[in-house]
Amino acid sequence: MRIVTALGGNALLRRGQALTAENQRANTAIAAEALAKIAMDHELIITHGNGPQVGLLALQGHAYKPDEAYPLDVLGAQTDGMIGYMIEQELGNRLPFKKPLATLLTMIEVDRDDPAFADPTKFVGPVYDKPEADRIAVEKGWQMRADGDKWRRVVPSPLPKRIFQLRPIKWLVEQGTVVICAGGGGIPTAYNAEGDLEGVEAVIDKDFASELLAREIDADLFIAATDTEGVFLDWGTPDQRVIKLASPEALEKHSFAAGSMGPKVAAACQFARKTGKTAAIGRLADLDAMVAGERGTLISANATGITFHDPTPDEGAAVEKEVRHGA
Repeated sequence: MRIVTALGGNALLRRGQALTAENQRANTAIAAEALAKIAMDHELIITHGNGPQVGLLALQGHAYKPDEAYPLDVLGAQTDGMIGYMIEQELGNRLPFKKPLATLLTMIEVDRDDPAFADPTKFVGPVYDKPEADRIAVEKGWQMRADGDKWRRVVPSPLPKRIFQLRPIKWLVEQGTVVICAGGGGIPTAYNAEGDLEGVEAVIDKDFASELLAREIDADLFIAATDTEGVFLDWGTPDQRVIKLASPEALEKHSFAAGSMGPKVAAACQFARKTGKTAAIGRLADLDAMVAGERGTLISANATGITFHDPTPDEGAAVEKEVRHGA
């Protein structure tokens, strides 16, 4: 099969974790273990988020004069190279030497009139307590929003329209290459009044960019890999359940967090509806089981309604404990 797997930026630098190269390397190694299991038997295209990484580079850039700070599109390109390098190296250490790997910087067109530019929602960078977030917002002119019990910087996240490197991505895949591309949702670009392509100050949502990529390269399966075992209904209650299989129409009747599961569900539903194929959402560690259709949440246009995984006794006890303690 031809599989597009989207890794969350937080899978490489986890929430609240120190934004160090050492931590990112360790997390990348864990991701590579799961990815290597399917890379030899399938055509694999890997995309990834970059929210923590691009936010870190933005902070570093503000150590210089304002006119010396690099814009978000350039920072996005930098993170693509950094993350791609680590994924290539860790995957290469687990795959036969003859298996080719390539990271491709991927420019993606967005609409300058996208309403997202007037309503920044994409979280980037580290988390802060409220007083620190307020101080940084004033000091740097950044917009901040609540992210759970913490605060983070938000930037515009326009929808992807066109992937410019689509042909070389296809060429590499057809030659058996594991391709790492559309990192961070791709490098956001748009045409100016003179008809020239240039970067824009934004971060494209990687789930929507990955779904567009999956459709345009005729992927058989689109996977959004995250840190939960699938899509839950009634999350955080004694009745919470993991969805096993759902139709796009049934899943879209429910609401999911805009900053986390929401984009994954929306992208997966769009892929299933427009292609008639299957999308999956679940844990990175369960990647091979999701390919086999045994774990995670599967979204298919051929499904009817929603069915659920049967909880194990241990999972049921954990949920009850979590709810009682207000976790």
